[in-house]
Amino acid sequence: MRIWSIHPKYLDTKGLVALWRETLLAKHVLEGKTKGYRNHPQLDRFKQTEKPVDRINQYLATIYNEALTRNYNFAREKIDWNFEPSTMYVTTGQIKYETEHLLNKLKTRDENKFNMLSKLKKIDQHPIFKIVKGGIEKWEIV
Repeated sequence: MRIWSIHPKYLDTKGLVALWRETLLAKHVLEGKTKGYRNHPQLDRFKQTEKPVDRINQYLATIYNEALTRNYNFAREKIDWNFEPSTMYVTTGQIKYETEHLLNKLKTRDENKFNMLSKLKKIDQHPIFKIVKGGIEKWEIV
């Protein structure tokens, strides 16, 4: 499971669809609707918030909006749009790590996205996150 800290606009088609599906699974975990993946490290940062289900719905909303810009047909009704917006934090080291991880994936999957991303000097984070200084997050499996 990979719930990216970087903005979903950088993902190729395969990556965006996978993010949507994996985040929906994460939502089910946080809602107590599944027994699998309950202790997955990627969920720790959501579990540590005051309202984990609101945060995952807020996170999903950005993925959904990115899908709309690409004319993809993601199911809007899978998101509870009554979430209360909030901010989470991610470290500079995590953003750097994820950017390198994505570049490695794009190198073989999508040359255009790879070229675009590799030329950028600054990578935007998913809008739910505010960037703070630090290394790779403790929950990340390196």
